[in-house]
Parts: sequence; C-alpha cells; structure tokens
Amino acid sequence: MKAASFHRFGGPEVLEIVDLPDPHPGPGQIRIAVRAAGVNPSDWKKRQGEMDQELPQTMGYEAAGVVDELGEGVTDVSVGDRVFGFNTEGTAQAELTVLSFYAPIPPSLDFPDAAALPAAIETATRALDQLGVKAGSALLVNGASGSIGSAAVQLAAARGARVIGTASPANHEYLRTLGAEPVAYGEGMADRVRATAPEGIDLALDVAGSGVLPELIGLTGGPEHVVTLADFAGAQEHGVLFSRGDSGRAVHVLGEIGELIESAGFSLPVAQTFPLAAVAEAHRAGESGRVRGKLVLTVD
Repeated sequence: MKAASFHRFGGPEVLEIVDLPDPHPGPGQIRIAVRAAGVNPSDWKKRQGEMDQELPQTMGYEAAGVVDELGEGVTDVSVGDRVFGFNTEGTAQAELTVLSFYAPIPPSLDFPDAAALPAAIETATRALDQLGVKAGSALLVNGASGSIGSAAVQLAAARGARVIGTASPANHEYLRTLGAEPVAYGEGMADRVRATAPEGIDLALDVAGSGVLPELIGLTGGPEHVVTLADFAGAQEHGVLFSRGDSGRAVHVLGEIGELIESAGFSLPVAQTFPLAAVAEAHRAGESGRVRGKLVLTVD
C-alpha cells in the first residue's frame, strides 16, 4: 500500500509517499480502505522531531473509509460499512489502515467531513470531561475558533453550558454561530471576560497555549478549574492539568457525535482537501496559521 512517511526530520519537503506492507487487524480491530485522513498540528511537530525520535515514521491517527477486513471478535460492523475512527499506530495517512476505535459515519457526512472529526472531538470531549462541564456551567474557551476550540464550544453548548470564547475579532461572528459569546484575546482579555460575564466564570479550557494560564486561574478562582491542551510548561508552573491522550481517551464520543450532527447541533468545517500525494502541501497550509477548519487528505 501507499503511505505518507519521512526518513529524516525537517520541513514539509522530507515527506514522501512510500510502499509499505498491507496491515491486518488484530482482535477487536478493523481494517478500512481509506478514503480520507485528517491532518493535525501534531503531524508537523512529529515531522520536525519534537515527538518520537525513531526513523522512519509514518503519519496520521484519524481516518474514514470503507471496512474491508474484520479482526477476531468484531461483530458491530460489516465489510462494506462506512466508518471513521482512530488508528493508534500513526499510519492513518495511507491507502489502508487499521482502526482500534471506530463508529459508523453519520449519514449526512462524506468521507472528508468524517475524517476531520476524531482527533478534534476526542480532544475536546476529554478536556470537557476532565473539567466537569455540565448544564449551567460557565466555560471560557481560550482559542475557540480552531478545530479543537470550535468542537469544544459546540460540545459544551450541547451539554447546556454557557460558553465564552476568545478569538480575533475577525472570527467573532463565526463563534456566535457555534453558540459562544466572543471576546477578543490579547491584553485586557480578562477584563473583557468579566464585562461579558459579570457573574463569573466557573471553568476554563486553554486551547491556544498563549501564556494566559494565570489569567484563567484568576477568572475561575483556582488552577483546579482550568485545563490546558497546549501549555505543558505553564501547566507545570501553575498547577494546571495538562490534558493528554495517555491519561485516558474519550473515545465514547465517536459513537455519540452522530446524533448531534444529524440534529444540526455540531459541525466541523473542512477548510481544504489534498490528495495523499500532496501531503507536503497540506503541511505547508497548516503551518501557515491561516486555516480555519480541518485539513484533510483524500485517497482515491
């Protein structure tokens, strides 16, 4: 099979499409013929050598496609079903991949839309679960207009929380469509949040990692009311929980998101698609910082 890979660390130019042996599912897993695979910031961090140090490496943890092989004990899907989910080995950007966690693709979605979902909705749901967001909570999302931030806004609103989201003014109308009350980030952000929610903020989720943890702690009343997805050093310094997948994944959301999507309560826009062979171009687009929505690779 063809798969995205790199044999040295560096810029997007190190990415290449290579031939690898076809994978096969183990017990409880399925294999899909990939139709689309999500691209995430962790991909370029991995490519730059900021994560695993072994070489060569393959790419991608989320994909959507058609089931073509079942592992032992799998009875909840059949060959030919449309599914989306997680590949835990980092080999989702390929013609074939094995999914360890999966769910049927919601009927209204195509393959790129479905491939955009897993990482964003799992990360957002995990953080909301860790914060204990529920009906009546007042939640501040710092960095609300990106894929994870916008997922968190919608999922929190679906729980009945009041959501305030920070973003640049150009993204404020977008946040309103998601169900958030927008506030501009930058100097004076905390004062603007207090003016928007004079009764106070209960919880805060930091998606942007922009050095605002002290302000979020001040707004919520303590570090135990704050979770960050992006500021590991700040979390250690200020006693805030840094949410990471190895602390337990919220894969339950894969089976839950379909109902919310079909009731028009959730959407995650795909900003641009690229063929698998153009994976380097997808990385350049993502690293530009000018993309709102997910980048997705397609496989014919």
